[in-house]
Amino acid sequence: MQPSCSPDARARSTRSASTAAMLARAGDDGVGSADPSGNVRAVSDDLTTDRGQKGWGAIGIAAALTLPAFLMRFGVFHVAVGVETLLFGLGILGAAFLLAWGAEVAQLDISQGLAIAFLAFIAVLPEYAVDLVFAWKAGAADAAAAAGGMPDPCVLSEDCSRQLAIANMTGANRLLIGIGWAVVVLVWWWRTRQKGISLPESRRTDLGFLFLGTAWAVTIVIRQQANLLDMVVLVTLFGLYVWHAAAEEQEHPELVGPPVVIAALPVAKRRAVTIGLFVFAALGILIAAEPFAEGLVHIGEEFGISPFLLVQWLAPLASEAPEMIIAILFVLRAKPAQGLGALVSSKVNQWTLLVGTLPLFYAISYGAGGGGSWTHPLHLGGRQVEEVLLTAAQSLFAAAVLANLTISRGEAIMLLVLFSAQLGFPQTEVRYGFSAVYLLMFGFLVIKNPATRRGLVAGVKRALTKPGRASIE
Repeated sequence: MQPSCSPDARARSTRSASTAAMLARAGDDGVGSADPSGNVRAVSDDLTTDRGQKGWGAIGIAAALTLPAFLMRFGVFHVAVGVETLLFGLGILGAAFLLAWGAEVAQLDISQGLAIAFLAFIAVLPEYAVDLVFAWKAGAADAAAAAGGMPDPCVLSEDCSRQLAIANMTGANRLLIGIGWAVVVLVWWWRTRQKGISLPESRRTDLGFLFLGTAWAVTIVIRQQANLLDMVVLVTLFGLYVWHAAAEEQEHPELVGPPVVIAALPVAKRRAVTIGLFVFAALGILIAAEPFAEGLVHIGEEFGISPFLLVQWLAPLASEAPEMIIAILFVLRAKPAQGLGALVSSKVNQWTLLVGTLPLFYAISYGAGGGGSWTHPLHLGGRQVEEVLLTAAQSLFAAAVLANLTISRGEAIMLLVLFSAQLGFPQTEVRYGFSAVYLLMFGFLVIKNPATRRGLVAGVKRALTKPGRASIE
């Protein structure tokens, strides 16, 4: 049976967990979709044989990846810090898949609108856990320094928690575009020799929210701080994004891989297994996030590697790798728009919900730590300003490239080359130089190409228009 996937309207729910089911296998497994009663139909007849065993096997492997995190956290065994950090990272990876598969099956039991909002939260939990750990630690450290009349911790060490929180956020953002978007297009060209991927018009709304979130991030660079106003604006944008997704025409979920075998269970067992996946995976992430973050810092200090770079590029891999693999699998199954679209949705999440929640957690931790204020802003130092500027500049250029809802092979190569070239040159001048290049190319496209201007304006109008109304072109 040829595997099917969720339609674009459903896939646009922030990195929809339905795509995660595709990771179950690269071959053809049983596929099922839900009828209005919530029962699964079109499921292969041999779920209890090879295909069913593959589905449960994938779930077992993901759970096995997470289990060592529990055992180490509760002192059952201890290993060297490098191995420990690796195991905690794998724990987050396994939990991410369990959450995604469970959220897919949960759509059979809750309304579509609620499912989209629920999926939006579940999908972002793994990648935000590490960043919020650093934001919380930064608030506590800064509060202690303020209460004791000590210098700013980031003056004493450039690898302070405040720096590391920005490192993880900027690394995750730049990886999505520089590697994720680019590789999806290039894999599609390698597979078909087609020189680009085009997204459907419904994705114009994603473009609008991406542009709005990025434009607001530029104000953070100008002000050199992230505060509760940023939280209100960016989380509101995220809420509007979910509202738009919920208001679009929905279809019953189509399931592939591990979710199929769960959905084929009797209703009571299905719900029990789904809840069990959520609880186990969420606890695994909460248990693994802090020691994983601390382990990266210790590894950097022990081996003379910058903890900033480890947190910026290695930490996001545990959360970003699944979605990138899933997107590539979509491409290999001749579904390039779904693969690229899922990564665009993830980018919207990161510029809204992730960036918006950092100052909130920082302010709460600062107030709880005795800093004297529950609204204290997260100040950005020189390195942080440079990193956020570079990340915003890359995102503006990517939005301009996507304004016509198409990314060509040449544009993908440009995104990949510009991203890769930054990695070998961490100096301040290089970061500002690449930021200038991105901004100049963004300005060139906007000024010289009327289609780019029209595309960006149309996206913003759709984002700011009441969901369900006719699109404004």
